[in-house]
Amino acid sequence: MEKTLSIIKPDGVKKNIIGEVIKRFEQKDLKVVGMKMIQLSKEDAQNFYIVHKERPFYSSLTDFMSEGPVVIIVLAGEKAIMRLRDLMGATNPKSAAPGTIRADFASDVEHNIVHGSDSAESAAYEIPFFFSSLEIH
Repeated sequence: MEKTLSIIKPDGVKKNIIGEVIKRFEQKDLKVVGMKMIQLSKEDAQNFYIVHKERPFYSSLTDFMSEGPVVIIVLAGEKAIMRLRDLMGATNPKSAAPGTIRADFASDVEHNIVHGSDSAESAAYEIPFFFSSLEIH
């Protein structure tokens, strides 16, 4: 069973749609095997998104991700990474397929409700960034 990481970003928490997002995960047979709500510091966000350090959006992304609480979730299931990516929709909500989380709830490219690991390599870095093995069931 493949594992992946998802984050309900500060905009999703503010919009009070945590339950709706998790419901959509579970309806697509993605099982929640770890979950916590935390507030990232700017430094935490910078370390998590270090792969984007040279990108022009790095500063605004890390500001946004540290502006309020987030819900960090480890999901498990067959082809979990691909299924989560499909469920989230395109990064730009204007390009996201109807019925995806971003098409239904996101306001723009940066404020797009959810993060999801984009590869097995990303998941292997992202999951232990937030969770010890004792916190994943």
